[in-house]
Amino acid sequence: MQICASCGNENPAGARFCNACGSPLAASAPALAEERKIVTVLFVDLVGFTARSEQLDPEDVRAIQAPYFARVRTTIESFGGTVEKFIGDAVMAVFGAPVAHGDDPERAVRAALAILEGVDLDVRIAVNTGEALVSVAANPAQGEGIVSGDVVNTAARLQSAAPVNGVLVGEETYRATRTAIVFEDAEPVVAKGKQQPVPVWRALAARVDLGARATSNVPMLGRTSELDTLLRIWERVVSDRRPQLVTIFGPGGIGKSRLSSEFTQAVQQQGGRVVWGRSLPYGEVTPYGPFAGQVKQIAGMFDTDPVEKASAKLERATVELLDGDAAEVASHVGMLIGVGHEGGVSDRQTLFYSARRFVEGVAGAQPTVLIFEDIHLAAASMLDLLEMFASRVRDVPLLLLTQARPELLAERPTWGGGLPTYTALQLERLSPEDSAELARRLFDAAGAAARAAAALADTAEGNPLFLEELVASVAEGRGDAGDLPTSIRGIVAARIDALPGAEREALLDAAVVGKVFWPGALGGATSETLDALEGRDLIRRDPISRLGAAHPQFAFKHQLIREVAYATLPRARRRERHDAIAVFLEEAVAETGDVAPALGHHWHEAGDPKRAAHYYVAAGEQANRGWAKDQAAQYFQQALAVIPEDDRELRREVAKRYAVAAQASLHIPEMLAGRGGPRSAENRPE
Repeated sequence: MQICASCGNENPAGARFCNACGSPLAASAPALAEERKIVTVLFVDLVGFTARSEQLDPEDVRAIQAPYFARVRTTIESFGGTVEKFIGDAVMAVFGAPVAHGDDPERAVRAALAILEGVDLDVRIAVNTGEALVSVAANPAQGEGIVSGDVVNTAARLQSAAPVNGVLVGEETYRATRTAIVFEDAEPVVAKGKQQPVPVWRALAARVDLGARATSNVPMLGRTSELDTLLRIWERVVSDRRPQLVTIFGPGGIGKSRLSSEFTQAVQQQGGRVVWGRSLPYGEVTPYGPFAGQVKQIAGMFDTDPVEKASAKLERATVELLDGDAAEVASHVGMLIGVGHEGGVSDRQTLFYSARRFVEGVAGAQPTVLIFEDIHLAAASMLDLLEMFASRVRDVPLLLLTQARPELLAERPTWGGGLPTYTALQLERLSPEDSAELARRLFDAAGAAARAAAALADTAEGNPLFLEELVASVAEGRGDAGDLPTSIRGIVAARIDALPGAEREALLDAAVVGKVFWPGALGGATSETLDALEGRDLIRRDPISRLGAAHPQFAFKHQLIREVAYATLPRARRRERHDAIAVFLEEAVAETGDVAPALGHHWHEAGDPKRAAHYYVAAGEQANRGWAKDQAAQYFQQALAVIPEDDRELRREVAKRYAVAAQASLHIPEMLAGRGGPRSAENRPE
């Protein structure tokens, strides 16, 4: 347990920031002072208030400003943002720093729309997303800035150009949120300091419910086996009238919701009832939010209903489902989900019993699937309720279909344990073939020619959501197959930021080493830390090490994780780590030939061109000896790229070697075909 020095909140062991106030916590492993992150900046400013203030008494000004600032701060923080500073009548907030959430642009836009609804004064708001340098340990309460970079300046310029009581967003924000938010086109903003007008859009309203995501219109691929498994389980549920609990596990974007959607279409075609519930990353008003949402759907209740009307709807629906104690059950269920405040019970079991009776009534009336999305975000009491349903509900056709990311098992390792009716379904990455086919279909749906479909599939690493974002980026001309859209970087960064401090630092250090790394090259990572990362399916232990048995070898399981982790490090930290890694490699191997290319790379990134050139030349000579002439030419070319211009003699010598290797590489195909150069063995004279 860690106690926050700022607010006194108790936080779980390994937490890097306070769950209550967001302040940095003392960590067992030293965190970076600065990091590079994709952040979303929100600016909101009062319109015409400065002129109005001239006519008001200072106390009256304060009486207007204080509730305005309080409302804006509360709204921003309710969506997971951090207020960095107040500038006159303006408020600047940051989403995605110090911790990324994976959906920070959407959080910021939803917060902006909520501010418009909640503030009675005229305001202008802008939201902009981009890369920034983040001061991890900054304390905004003491006036310390969190982020710096062009993303902040641009957000301020857009706010000045926003319409009164309107929200303007920049291009990266728009691209990351257009499936969740309704936008209209707006005139590009001519901003001071910008060479070109800045493209902007006006946010109007939410397109989908909080936490939901629009389903792709491209047919699902690569999930036939998993869909068949769910259908077989459903058949048993209906025929045996025996409830089942199923959890679909997988990282963000892997297709848990899409698989559930395809399955529920089949259920509804067979006459079954489907009711969705979702755990929210923010904005929950009750620990039982997912179940509350399902009860409201079944009873026809709305969040806007007065308490009396909502309670009446709940009781009426319960009477239709149950005999005898329906009124009492409705009252208890209302208490559980936060509807109605009269009365009370002595223990949670009584409320859980009534919830069980309600669910039995629902499933008894019609075979039912209750879907619970994102239960890794759910409160412990919500998980308790689900396990109670799975173990106690009897003799009704009920399927509890839950979705979770792997981190659920880190927080709740006993999840589903001991339940004979529990099934865990792990969603794996799409195969390369299915990924390439999905890329082609996505290009077709976008009305664009399929370009680099295989390369995009390789970059996405079998993640359908990542592939959708990559194809959209390429189809719209915003990048090539090697560029990571902001949305993908945000999702991956959130996974990295969720790691305990020591594991996160080890992962960042390992990213500098490369796809393959060794513990000795890291800044003090323990075997326990590496075991934990392996258990989280982030790295794997290789059976053989290139450096020998004394140096165990590990590898990243996902190149995207490595790329985003590396991009997090500021340039100074990268140079420092590259230098240390190069020294480690020189000391770890007696003959540097096998690692000469890596040494060239690390010394180059460490800012030592002389050493880098030495090892690139050594790598080229070794490739020459093995008749890998094209590879040799590449290494010599890399050496030329780092040798200083004033070292003419060395440049001339390496250029000569490059020319010879490049020329030879052109003739190798002819040589291998026996049409020139050295003859093959069977054509050689005796």
